[in-house]
Amino acid sequence: MIESSQYRRTFVICLCLAAAIAAVYSPVRHFGFTNYDDGEYIAKNAHVQSGLTLRGMVWAFTTNHAGNWHPLTWLSHMLDWQLWRGKAGAHHLVNVLLHVANTLLLFGVLRRMTAAPWRSALVAGLFALHPLHVESVAWVAERKDVLSTCFWILTMWAYVCYVEQPNGRRYWLALGLYTLGLMAKPMVVTLPFVLLLLDYWPLGRTRWTKSAIGERVEVPLSHLLREKVPFVALATASCVATIWAQRSGGAIISLGTLPFGIRMVNAVVSYVRYMGKMFWPAGLAAFYPYQVWPLWAVLGAGVVLLGVSGVVIWRARREPYFLVGWLWYVGTLVPVIGLAQVGSQSMADRYTYIPLVGLLIMMAWGVPREAVEQRMGRVVAATTAVGLLVVCGVLSWFQIHYWKDSETLFRHTLNVTEDNFVAHNNLGYTLFGQKQVAAAIAEYTTALRIDPNYAEAHYNLGDALASQGKLAEAAAEYTAALQVKPDYADAHYGLGNALAGQGNLAEAIAEYTAALRIDPGHVEAHNNLGLALAGQGRLAEAAAEYQAALRIQPDLAAAHNNLGNILTGEGRLAQATAEYQAALRIQPDYVEAYYNLGNALAGQGMFAEAAAEYQAALRINPEYAEAHNNLGIALASLGEVTEAIAEYTAALRVKPDFAEVRCNLGGVLAARGQTREAIAQYREALRLRPEWPPALSKLAWILATDRNASLRNGAEAVQSAERLCEITGYRQDDALDALAAAYAEVGRFNDAIQVAQKAVELANAAGQGDLVGHIQERLKLYQAGSPYREGPAPVP
Repeated sequence: MIESSQYRRTFVICLCLAAAIAAVYSPVRHFGFTNYDDGEYIAKNAHVQSGLTLRGMVWAFTTNHAGNWHPLTWLSHMLDWQLWRGKAGAHHLVNVLLHVANTLLLFGVLRRMTAAPWRSALVAGLFALHPLHVESVAWVAERKDVLSTCFWILTMWAYVCYVEQPNGRRYWLALGLYTLGLMAKPMVVTLPFVLLLLDYWPLGRTRWTKSAIGERVEVPLSHLLREKVPFVALATASCVATIWAQRSGGAIISLGTLPFGIRMVNAVVSYVRYMGKMFWPAGLAAFYPYQVWPLWAVLGAGVVLLGVSGVVIWRARREPYFLVGWLWYVGTLVPVIGLAQVGSQSMADRYTYIPLVGLLIMMAWGVPREAVEQRMGRVVAATTAVGLLVVCGVLSWFQIHYWKDSETLFRHTLNVTEDNFVAHNNLGYTLFGQKQVAAAIAEYTTALRIDPNYAEAHYNLGDALASQGKLAEAAAEYTAALQVKPDYADAHYGLGNALAGQGNLAEAIAEYTAALRIDPGHVEAHNNLGLALAGQGRLAEAAAEYQAALRIQPDLAAAHNNLGNILTGEGRLAQATAEYQAALRIQPDYVEAYYNLGNALAGQGMFAEAAAEYQAALRINPEYAEAHNNLGIALASLGEVTEAIAEYTAALRVKPDFAEVRCNLGGVLAARGQTREAIAQYREALRLRPEWPPALSKLAWILATDRNASLRNGAEAVQSAERLCEITGYRQDDALDALAAAYAEVGRFNDAIQVAQKAVELANAAGQGDLVGHIQERLKLYQAGSPYREGPAPVP
């Protein structure tokens, strides 16, 4: 009966803990991704968005992306994307579920080691609901925190099982779980130290203290240390991998940038600040910049640390949980306290996810046993504990809502911190995404006033200026970013875009190449390098870049579209059609892909299908003049002349100086017998583009051959045809045919005959039998001293 009651009590405690987390963290299901690393980890990461693939797994185990080696974290994000795609709320809920698991596991392992269910429940409850842990749970990119902690606690549990019944299987299980934890986040390197603390208390494996449940199982210290050697070896390997990844990613701050003395001062103060935020969790922020601390604050923090350390050592024999909790807190913060500085933050709420457990153990077991032995004492203790949990839950509820979107997060951060260049930069990035470019530039400028060497702000300011067409100024900002951070792939990419926009394709190619040398997986750099190469006529190399982008990110619609353009240029229209269709499956509102698909279909003579694609493009963008024009061509080819004229008219309404439309409209008007109007359109086309061969050809022909004498103008026809032949080098058969007709119109029959004969030669050489026949018929008229006359010209 007693055992059954204990099981029911454990079940109820677990149920309450899970329900409390679900209630407090339920808003996250409506949250989106933030621009604070979520893009780098999920929202803009092509490898993650490919889902769980063999290529993705290899990348996860070999990449130093984001300045860390944590393959298990990458795999978890890939699995999320495979299951939920871009539904950010689902990604958030996975973090919450891991936090629930961590809370229940923490309760379970503490209860197992100490046989103190209520104290264990208090630690687990405060761990679950404390506002300092909101960042680790509500921030999707911090999956590594909740995931690694899950394996941390599972390793503790396996180790406890091993201590209870030592055997190789249980030991290797603990070692395997620890390995998985290191593969999720390297911060778990301190776990071997914590296992040694657990040997002291509550497991009582040393000669200095009994276990928490009153037993004494003394194990020689040398044996305890030997047990930890494989764990330490794994931790060392993880440290090496982490240093490699962070150095390669440029995340480690040098001593020249941040001297060791400043780091020491910040570390001492941060230890106390974390303690203060545990007891008074106000002013929590996504980023805490470094600040100058007065001497009294540094000395005061040092006195607090030394004082607490002295007290816990003094009380270690009688109250070992104080020493264990304190060393847990101090020791597990060592990797992130700033002595080896990674990033520019002075501290971070997420860094307390594991260390806070030590302080919570001190708090829960620090309540004297005598104080809860009496009924009134138990009531007071229970009431206080429930009150603490309620207060933490309410504070966390409000803190969670700051993470609902980037703007809310960074406006709050700016409200509770000073000179926060990261918050200004990230707020600017959010405003830029909302098309508030001027406001974004103001934020970037503020960030750079605080820290002129902030490479990311220079880069983002460059993007904002480029969006305003200020490409030279944008290039200067990208260059400034690269002076601070030479291996900044995105800055090379942005500089490449600015140079390409100014027509400097060779320099742009060099920058895209530099970006890809640093980050071979930069799909946008592959794609835009392809565009630059295509602009130089290096089509095979361009196609290779598009294909490289698609190998990394098969659902990159722009690369499919651009590859389709290369294939179209090579005349491989069926394959181009497949690429455009792939682009549209990925991005159904891709207006350029509809337009290009229409062109490919028209090139294959499929005018009805082409018309449907142009119409799809125009449903998305009714002001797309080129689509109106090509739809007009397709409709004219189908014999729907009235509808074609309507489309040409619509194109000219959008773009009145569109010479090609004027020429095409002239063609359909001529076909309808509206010759005067057609001539007017050809003349307008030539006013816009004075030496455009199609307009010169059509105007010369109609002025030389129309049956209506009042519309013919031989002199203008000759002038237009001669200019056309000069442009084409007198080596284009249809141009010579038009010139012959113009000469005949003004009575220069000998010239007409000579030109027509040359046209026949060229047409024969080109194998254009039909055209040869038509020119020969006209040649007979010229030889008879008669000009050529015809009705409306054929529709182009």
